[in-house]
Amino acid sequence: MAQPLVFILNGPNLNLLGRREPAIYGHDTLAAIEELCRRSGATLELEVDFRQSNHEGELVDWIHEAGDSAAGIILNGGALTHTSVALLDALKGVDLPAIEVHLSNIHRREEFRRHSYPAQGAVGVIAGFGPQSYALALVAMANLIAAQAPR
Repeated sequence: MAQPLVFILNGPNLNLLGRREPAIYGHDTLAAIEELCRRSGATLELEVDFRQSNHEGELVDWIHEAGDSAAGIILNGGALTHTSVALLDALKGVDLPAIEVHLSNIHRREEFRRHSYPAQGAVGVIAGFGPQSYALALVAMANLIAAQAPR
């Protein structure tokens, strides 16, 4: 039996992790976070499709794609978190559980970072635990998927 597929989507500038504002985002690269997600996913018996784009439309297309092939979405929208109604509408347009993640605690940062559009289409938000935010989101997603499985 195939393992449930989870799309992990990363938005603008997350490709710069490891060198972009390490005091806020840490020293781990996106490749290191991807490896953490793959290991965590394997432990949880989830298949992980990990992607990053600096383009809002591509992220929207991937959310649509997930709606056809995945069991859930984990999204770090980067700066689009605070501006993108398109990401919100895409999440609302697919019948999948979604979890928003952030490396930093957005509620301890600038006022404009405290608002998230995509969070309104997500089951929950995990923020402030660095790369572990992703691992925690995978645990939560595994539980959501298991709860939806026919018994």
